[in-house]
Amino acid sequence: MSLVISDELLKASGLKEDELFLEIVLLLFQQEKLSLGKAAELLDMSQIWFQRLIADRGICVHYDVAEFQEDVEHLTEKGWL
Repeated sequence: MSLVISDELLKASGLKEDELFLEIVLLLFQQEKLSLGKAAELLDMSQIWFQRLIADRGICVHYDVAEFQEDVEHLTEKGWL
């Protein structure tokens, strides 16, 4: 599914497309709709860089058992575990 954001909304926000996407991902992470791993993946950045980004923004990391299991799966797939 694709989401179309009007040029009017983009202009009103004063943000570029990639900046608006970043803000949406951060908001969804903050609302616990996205895991840290998924948010970093969507932004095409490492989890460490995403953690630095949210730290700079004063956003707390939420990390539960499901996210831990997701990270273990990811590390296993990469052959790092």
